[in-house]
Amino acid sequence: MAHQLASRYRRRGPDRTSRRLVDWLVGQGIEGASVLEIGGGVGEIQLELLRRGAARTTNLELSSAYDAEATALAAEAGTASRMTRRLGDIAVEAAVADAHDFVVLNRVVCCYPDVERLLEAAARHARRAVVLTHPPRHVGSVATLTVVNAVQRILGNEYRAFAHPPEVMKAVLHDHGFVPRYVHRGPFWHVLTAPRPADGTV
Repeated sequence: MAHQLASRYRRRGPDRTSRRLVDWLVGQGIEGASVLEIGGGVGEIQLELLRRGAARTTNLELSSAYDAEATALAAEAGTASRMTRRLGDIAVEAAVADAHDFVVLNRVVCCYPDVERLLEAAARHARRAVVLTHPPRHVGSVATLTVVNAVQRILGNEYRAFAHPPEVMKAVLHDHGFVPRYVHRGPFWHVLTAPRPADGTV
């Protein structure tokens, strides 16, 4: 999986959803900023943001499976010195990362069972904004994920996918001082941005 993702990025650059995240973050003023990406895989979004002026990035993973490919991509881009990779679950161990200007969760909340705990941790580590993607929640998506999870269970895999209620995710971010807004609602992925108001009011 990691090799396939890295190869595709080399050929095509970031996918459409990732480009939407990058474009929004650049529009917020990424120059000199720090970015924490939770579950960033091989680091495509981080590489794009560093090219556009971000000062540094930190990637958190639960597994080291992506590290070799991510390290190779960073070396090719000449950004290795500004990219940090760590293992840890920020929802369980807050000290695994310090606060950053922006926190990114691309295709991550759908893989985490306790979305409230995860987003609370993300919000506590974000100075300026949290941005995330999630699958739409409707009868069709819930039914599809139910089938997917049943197959995973039969195969003996621990992976489970979730279509968390958007209202719950937005409420968590709002309660931590951010203003959640959708910038895209696609058939497979919604892009939810949550900047912190400059005056501190929500």
